[in-house]
Amino acid sequence: MEPADVAWILAAVALVLLMFPGLAMLYGGMLSGRSVINMMMMVMSSLAVTTVIYVIVGHGLVVGESVGGLGLIGDPTSYSFFSGLVHDDGEGTTLFGAFYILFAAISVALVASGAAGRMKFDAWMIFTVFWVLLVYAPLGHWVFNPEGWMRNNLGLHDYAGGTAVHMNAGAAGLALAFALGRRAKTEEKPHNLPLMLTGTGMIAMGWLGFNGGTAGAANFLAQYVVLTTILAFAGGMLGFIVMQRIFNGAYTLMGLATGGLAGMVAITPVADAVNPVCALAVGALGAAGAFGMIQVKDRVGIDDAADVFAVHGVAGMVGALFVVFFADPATPAERTGILFGGEWDLLWREVVAIVVTVVFSFVVTFIIAKVMNMVHPIRFEESVEIRGVDAQVHAETAYERDSAYDRVIE
Repeated sequence: MEPADVAWILAAVALVLLMFPGLAMLYGGMLSGRSVINMMMMVMSSLAVTTVIYVIVGHGLVVGESVGGLGLIGDPTSYSFFSGLVHDDGEGTTLFGAFYILFAAISVALVASGAAGRMKFDAWMIFTVFWVLLVYAPLGHWVFNPEGWMRNNLGLHDYAGGTAVHMNAGAAGLALAFALGRRAKTEEKPHNLPLMLTGTGMIAMGWLGFNGGTAGAANFLAQYVVLTTILAFAGGMLGFIVMQRIFNGAYTLMGLATGGLAGMVAITPVADAVNPVCALAVGALGAAGAFGMIQVKDRVGIDDAADVFAVHGVAGMVGALFVVFFADPATPAERTGILFGGEWDLLWREVVAIVVTVVFSFVVTFIIAKVMNMVHPIRFEESVEIRGVDAQVHAETAYERDSAYDRVIE
């Protein structure tokens, strides 16, 4: 790699790393003040646990040579303990190893939305191990590895992980919410919107590294996807609050932040394939899809506290389908959507990828949670949830409170 390319990927890794405290703030701010520390612990521990598992065996499972040439899973013995990454091969393999760790870890961290305030912390860390090995690693191999069946055989277009990261995390978060059941107190509102917005800003910064770094070099592709990511962020913010105004009668800060995130999710699989105007549109439509799913979730009583399925699952699906119709041959991907004279052939490929990703992730995640619960209960006792997870489990709270305040919130 050229020095400029190394410098850009190093910067991209740093930006993606910023997404973890950002997500901790976002998720923490969206919850009750009783479980802020617990949620932040879940998000940050995802990075710690995933890193260990990924170094030991995960990298081989994702990017290693496909076992039997089937495109289903990589050779777990290749890159074990990051062997082969201790020498400069001139292609940045060591640097991309770090990049791939963060992709895996942020996927797990997003899933925490479905466990908010009710999953035992030690159970969460054990769950992380199984989820990385049994859910993320296969999907990562299918999408990111040139030998993976979705990328190689199916011909899926997914620029930076709309399937393996976002739809995967969305479906898994939904499955975990179903497996755990509703929280004892679900009527509590987000306790700190400024904290939530700060986290959103940090995630948005990290996303530029997420999408820009996927270009693999300091080149025009990196420039282009950074542009389309920012445009989709703006389109998503506007799309969501317009939907709020039409259906709920008010613009909200929560809606602005949620829409921006949904817009960036939607652009992720197509950041290299749509023109600037369509980037704004895909952001707005992804946010609209997320808004609709949140309304459905609230009506049927699904306890996905931070809306990971709506924001990452549904918006990811919108983005994946957008390439079928709006891919512009003048963009770096050189794909041609139907509205630009392209063929319908890509539609079934994208649909198959979406269905397989969502079903596989949901089913395997649900099984992992249920089997773990059969071995040992993974959910807190109701009394712990009601009185506050932070103080009783982690022996600390996000805010200093006097006894009078405690009596009021009880």
